[in-house]
Amino acid sequence: MTARTISAALAALKAGEVTATELLDEAIAVADQHDEQLGIYLARFDEPAKAAAAAADEIYAAGNEAGPLLGIPLGIKDIITTVEGPTTAQSLVHDPTWGDQQDAPVVSRLRTAGGVITGKTTTMEFATGLPDPSKPFPIPRNPWNPDHWTGGSSSGTGNGVAAGAFLGGLGTDTGGSIRGPAAFCGISGIKATFGRVPKSGCVPLGYSLDNIGPMARSARDCAIMLSVLAGYDASDPCAVNEPVPDYEAALTGDLTGLRIGVDPLAEHRRADQDPMLGELLDAALAVLAERGATVVSVKLPYYRELTAATGITSRSEAFAYHAPDLQSRWSDYFAATRQGIGAAPAYSGADYVQAQRVRRVGQREVAALFETVDLVVTPTASVAAFAIDGLADAGMERFRAMHTSYWNAVGNPALSIPMGFGAAQLPLGLQLMGRPFDEETVLRAGDAYQQVTAWHLAEPSTADRAAVGV
Repeated sequence: MTARTISAALAALKAGEVTATELLDEAIAVADQHDEQLGIYLARFDEPAKAAAAAADEIYAAGNEAGPLLGIPLGIKDIITTVEGPTTAQSLVHDPTWGDQQDAPVVSRLRTAGGVITGKTTTMEFATGLPDPSKPFPIPRNPWNPDHWTGGSSSGTGNGVAAGAFLGGLGTDTGGSIRGPAAFCGISGIKATFGRVPKSGCVPLGYSLDNIGPMARSARDCAIMLSVLAGYDASDPCAVNEPVPDYEAALTGDLTGLRIGVDPLAEHRRADQDPMLGELLDAALAVLAERGATVVSVKLPYYRELTAATGITSRSEAFAYHAPDLQSRWSDYFAATRQGIGAAPAYSGADYVQAQRVRRVGQREVAALFETVDLVVTPTASVAAFAIDGLADAGMERFRAMHTSYWNAVGNPALSIPMGFGAAQLPLGLQLMGRPFDEETVLRAGDAYQQVTAWHLAEPSTADRAAVGV
């Protein structure tokens, strides 16, 4: 697109260098060319989006005060309700009238801020499992190599941003479903502190784990979006009434005085990791140190136990939601959904309670760790995007290669940003975590890294800008 980041697009819009209609036209052209191959959208809202872009142009032309996202094309993961049409959760099972086709609070906030909603993006069925070619839904593919997966479950938002079908969008994250696709698609995405962003109007997966959050090219873009999305809403019983700072104002580029913890023996040190992972992680830590941070060794407490607690919790809470439909419509579910949620009855009530006890102990231990450091850094995953062929056969290795669900168990904010390319020339992600409700520091570190690197600006060859006149 003419402007590849939200922040650059907003500057161009305010300067009169581009119109919202032109931004949207370019986004539509990318979708026209690549959506069929990449599986970005489940539903496109081209006509309502054109009307919203035209209205934004009138505001800019009149010199009126602009909303913080005025004229920016945005995609919405199709487990979040919008007024334009049904929320399918990419499932034959889901009732399309669920949510009565109203805007979820997060979507309403994006519209109020001037965002242009372009459509509903692909996901995994009910935000879990894997693609299923036997069902009548698109298979989301990676723009860097369409033979590879996007990661899940915020698949269409991840590949849509990377390809240029929109500048930002909403994902959800129960065990890494924002950060995984962000890493695999070479963009940025943040899971804020649990309760920071209201999740009403979102089809639930894990009631005590689910988060809605922004995905975009840069940490700065995520900061702009998070300032709009965050804040208490009475419709969500998990929402926390904490003041929302101006996240973009915190992006000073200076990390002087910050202590960043790295666990040299963490689970990401794996025999099957991407051959480039260690070198890229060391280089990223060196950049953070050059920006003023001090890097120290730490030990992540109860890593395996907390990762297991997320799995037990999410499956059990998902089964509580899906049990009636699993009994009556078993074959309508995706195979991987049946395998995952359908296995939940193997857990006892005692198992679920014990998982919650582990989470509480873990929260205390992680809080103690953050008394000694300001941030923790790991790779988002040990590997780059998996090949689609054989994806179902990868089994538990898919999950063991991700280093995201630990942070869902304890609820801390976690950001994934691109840190380079692996051996197969597919993106790898850097994950930064902070104290509860300290998204400012997490985003400041991510932005400081991106101020002197350009991985987040790299564009996949499948998103051919010449095709849209750029």
